[in-house]
Amino acid sequence: MPSEPLPAASAEVADIERALARITYLSTRARQHDRLMALAGVPLDRAAVALLRQMADSEPLRPGELAHRLGVEASHVTRTVQQLQKSGHVTRVPDPDDRRAQRIQLTDAGRAAVRSVRDAGVRGMQAALADWQPEELRQLATLFHRMVDDFLAYAADDEHGQEADARATTA
Repeated sequence: MPSEPLPAASAEVADIERALARITYLSTRARQHDRLMALAGVPLDRAAVALLRQMADSEPLRPGELAHRLGVEASHVTRTVQQLQKSGHVTRVPDPDDRRAQRIQLTDAGRAAVRSVRDAGVRGMQAALADWQPEELRQLATLFHRMVDDFLAYAADDEHGQEADARATTA
């Protein structure tokens, strides 16, 4: 069962998509990452930073759950976790729900690295938005949070719809 086609986008939504694509491009360039790591004083690759950021916002997770949340293959998480374990940023702990399984947990060094990366990112953003008024910044933050919440809700609805489609197809 194919999913329903998306409705045509308004000019405003098309503009937002273009702006987000530009921000994504700017923030994911290798040079930008290297600059951020230099400011943070943390020599980590992009995959490691993404994993540490995700872990900082949650309880210890199984590697498969980390892969799902990051939208990557489990093998990518396994390699990155191994690197982060060697560098002392994460450790493996028993899963309290299943002692045979393990969860990945930040160490003090991992929490400090995330804090440094986030602080450097905030300082860079502060410099870029220095000419904005406090009310404009509050409004942007509110709208960004609302957009992210709506994106997450849409993604969850889409995942549930795909799961239902898959069950209907195999039935």
